[in-house]
Amino acid sequence: MPTIDQNSRRRRPTGLVALDETAASEGYTLYAPLTGTGEVHLIDLHGRTVHRWDLPYRPGRHARLLDDGTLAYNGVLPGEKALFPMWHKYRGGVMLRAAPDGTVLREHRDPLQHHDAHHLEDGRILYTALEPLTGAEAAAVRGGVPGSETEDGLVWADTIKEVGPDGELLWSWRAAEHLDRDSFPLHEAYAREHWPLINSVTPLRDGNILASLRSVSAVVVISRDTGEILWRSRPGTVSQQHAPTELDDGRLLVFDNGVFRPGHDVPYSRVIEIDRADGAILWEYHDPAREFFFAPFMGSAQRLPNGNTLVTDSPSGRLFEVTKDGYLCWEYVVPYFAGYAENEVRGLFPSEPNAVFRAYRYTAAQIPWLETTA
Repeated sequence: MPTIDQNSRRRRPTGLVALDETAASEGYTLYAPLTGTGEVHLIDLHGRTVHRWDLPYRPGRHARLLDDGTLAYNGVLPGEKALFPMWHKYRGGVMLRAAPDGTVLREHRDPLQHHDAHHLEDGRILYTALEPLTGAEAAAVRGGVPGSETEDGLVWADTIKEVGPDGELLWSWRAAEHLDRDSFPLHEAYAREHWPLINSVTPLRDGNILASLRSVSAVVVISRDTGEILWRSRPGTVSQQHAPTELDDGRLLVFDNGVFRPGHDVPYSRVIEIDRADGAILWEYHDPAREFFFAPFMGSAQRLPNGNTLVTDSPSGRLFEVTKDGYLCWEYVVPYFAGYAENEVRGLFPSEPNAVFRAYRYTAAQIPWLETTA
């Protein structure tokens, strides 16, 4: 064994790194290590685990607490084949609710589900999935690396589905039907295996659907009634972004990864607020040393009750909180390192990461059951 650990991230400090209790938003932070076997941790501001779930599937991205005290969790369906090289990296397939003691209360399965599954309080689930395009439909997808389709020239295209508590399909949307190919081309550096790579889908207060299209660098609002695109971010505003959410004033909070950012030769990530009225950026956070904070994939941001923002620097397993004026007041680095379960993913990501997809902060009032189980 080498004397020095060759995993650069693991050599750095883990656990609680920084805390200013006078500025941080009180509460508990939830996260699921992506290379874990199904562990979900709830930690306090000091980085101490106050509750843990052990679920039967490794994370198919993330977990979230619902108002009734149950845990919404997206897991990886075992035994599925890789549809293309990156598929095992971000697929899911199991969408479940679990009690605080880890008992699985309900499951919905779809082997083509990936990235996001938004569990609604009434039992519905809104999630992203895939469908195959062949022949002329596949050829009509614009951009990407020529010849990089999957076997037989197939392109996997995104769909969005909503199912009820019993798994009944209530609503669906197809990128192949509603996205204009010329207006939403793949970036030239992306493989043509997956278009447009929807990594986030959430309902808006008006009932329409907010989605993030990573490989075409666009945030869009989809009409629930017609399926048409009602709004999109201005080209160049975001680059390979993740996790847009609607704020109380109607603005959109977005984790902007910054890969292939137009006009910038040094990549960096940032969190921004977009005004839907004119597409302008009204608030932005980036590290004072811009190049220090760069997440080429994954990432999220959550606006907290006191106006601060919780940021998930996903590849680095780094969770941090900043005030409105950019003051970093809390930082925690996930201390759990492991390799991905699937050999295909280990080949693409051979190190043992401590990555997480999204983290969420909850106040004590939002989790009253915690006192009785602690």
